[in-house]
Amino acid sequence: MVAGFIAAAAAAAGIGFLGRVILRSKSVKFGSTALKGTRKFFEGGFESQMSRREAAMTLGVRETATEEQIKSAHRKLMRINHPDNGGSTYVSTKVNEAKDVLTNKI
Repeated sequence: MVAGFIAAAAAAAGIGFLGRVILRSKSVKFGSTALKGTRKFFEGGFESQMSRREAAMTLGVRETATEEQIKSAHRKLMRINHPDNGGSTYVSTKVNEAKDVLTNKI
């Protein structure tokens, strides 16, 4: 009785592991061909003097974005990264600086 239960549990674990391996191998192949040459994140730190390009990348908008698009992106990022909500002071400072650069307040 116990031996049958152990055998069934081992078979279920083996099937689960095999399914996981198959799913991961297919997603890796799909991702490497579909997203070839793209990066999810910008590699590198912040510049000492923030440029318009860096400000646009920080807020996730184009350099030619309207003031309303800039305000909307700024508001969205500040809701997530505000220090009063457990966010980083450094990141919130950079988000504010990016808004100022794009709205020509600096």
